[in-house]
Amino acid sequence: MRFERVTVDFGGQPALDDVSFDIRNGESRVVLGESGSGKTVILKTAIGLLHPSKGRVFLFNEDITGRREQEMFSIRARVGMLFQESALFDSLTIEENVSYPLVNQKSIQLDEEQTHQRVEEALTFVELGHTLEKFPSELSGGMRRRVGIARANVTEPALVLYDSPTAGLDPITANNIMALLVKERDLRNATTVIVTQRFQDGQIMAKYRFDRDSGELRAASSDGGSVSGLKFMVMREGKLVFEGTREELGLSTDPYISKFVLRH
Repeated sequence: MRFERVTVDFGGQPALDDVSFDIRNGESRVVLGESGSGKTVILKTAIGLLHPSKGRVFLFNEDITGRREQEMFSIRARVGMLFQESALFDSLTIEENVSYPLVNQKSIQLDEEQTHQRVEEALTFVELGHTLEKFPSELSGGMRRRVGIARANVTEPALVLYDSPTAGLDPITANNIMALLVKERDLRNATTVIVTQRFQDGQIMAKYRFDRDSGELRAASSDGGSVSGLKFMVMREGKLVFEGTREELGLSTDPYISKFVLRH
């Protein structure tokens, strides 16, 4: 996923302003910034829901800049997306919600039994295997977010985008959600981009790895170092004002960037 000097205008007001970055396969990014800073616009532009007025966007090494909607279907099938507030369909059961990408993407050919098995596995992964026949209104906010994670990953995508996965959740539930994202990242080695206002979310992604043997999160290194391939990005008024490691972020003296760092 690569942006080359991308600008996105909303009525003459730039939502993204000359933004460039490159995320390689298997790497992770945590995108921080205030509300309206352009974080979500990055995700929508990356999958062609918004089009840049300047610059170029590459996805899986393909230039998708200006591609028509019909041309994006096959490439979006390789991307999982958790939208803000999960965006589940209220009238569908949990199983139907999670199966939606499998059933509606032409590039995925599964019969009914295979689809059910894939959905069951995805929900079991997020510890909600017992909810297949329930409706979103019967679940708590944290459980709905976990369903959204299951839906984003049910196609086993190469790239997963998470838009504010912990927004509105209590701290314990938020940490549990982030633990699931670490688990998903490390078991599948998927390229992961997380948009958030919580520095704690990035801390969990940077400091921990999922241990297959114990089934728990472990420190990424004994000296407190960060997961390799993970960087932080900070957005401000549509501009990318910082990109670097957790350690580099912590050393920044910029007042705006410092707002997203917990100092002890």
